[in-house]
Amino acid sequence: MAARAYWQGQIRLALVSIPVEIYPATKSGATVSFRQIHEPSGKPIHYEKVVTGIGPVDPDEILKGYEVSKGEYVLLEQDEIDAVKLESKKTLELTQFVDIGDIDPIYYDKPYYVTPADDLAEEAFIVLREALRQTRKIGLGQLAMRGREYVVSLKPCGRGMVLETLRYADEVNKATPFFRDIGDAKPQEDLLDLATTLIDKKAGKFDAGEFHDRYVDALKDLIERKRKGRKISTEEEDEKPASRGSNVIDLMAALKKSLEKPNAKSTSATSARSTARKPASRARKTTHARKPAARKRA
Repeated sequence: MAARAYWQGQIRLALVSIPVEIYPATKSGATVSFRQIHEPSGKPIHYEKVVTGIGPVDPDEILKGYEVSKGEYVLLEQDEIDAVKLESKKTLELTQFVDIGDIDPIYYDKPYYVTPADDLAEEAFIVLREALRQTRKIGLGQLAMRGREYVVSLKPCGRGMVLETLRYADEVNKATPFFRDIGDAKPQEDLLDLATTLIDKKAGKFDAGEFHDRYVDALKDLIERKRKGRKISTEEEDEKPASRGSNVIDLMAALKKSLEKPNAKSTSATSARSTARKPASRARKTTHARKPAARKRA
């Protein structure tokens, strides 16, 4: 495999140990990164490590320190930190198994692909993968990677498995303070029916390829236009947020209108003909009259 393993160790289930390798399942290549540039010279800005009252220092003189009180630090050598012994440092012991739906998605952090380390490990790896698949369970354990210990989950994924780091309980904010002021009123049945109909109309299978980062695309376009020396306009239309109590929306009318809109991805000739046969309402005429103006502003 061309990629370099992020972690190598073993998964332990009771007395069975399975050598595995872990690889990042995600990448950040789509993001646009910037450097700080000194405008007069056009050269990048660099940062020096300095000590107040002393100035720049040699990297070899830098240690890691933990502040125990204001201005007082316990200094640690990197070798001392590396020597901290954890049973999970090279072993993921599966200590608990839970149903797939038991873990709230808010606890999931980052995914990794898990593969057998060699041919000898493959048989045991496949047995564990299929056992998890048949029981519809997720394995849980703790694993040390890159300087900290994580709670992790393990589940089947195609021919391999996916390990996901989980957030600890104290890393997740309680929802109650945020949701406290939301009322307990039940929605009107007719409004709920319209909303569920709208959801059903737009239902489909998830395909990550259908989504892309439009902001990154716009940034890349800006960079390309700037590189070619084109004039860049920074003017944009003011979009005032609606104040509380203003712009009261008729929810029933809005839901009905949403259902009347043809699907943007599949507008058929049949729906076009049926629309043409229907007499246009005053509201529709007003909408069509505004469209050319909207295109002219764009």
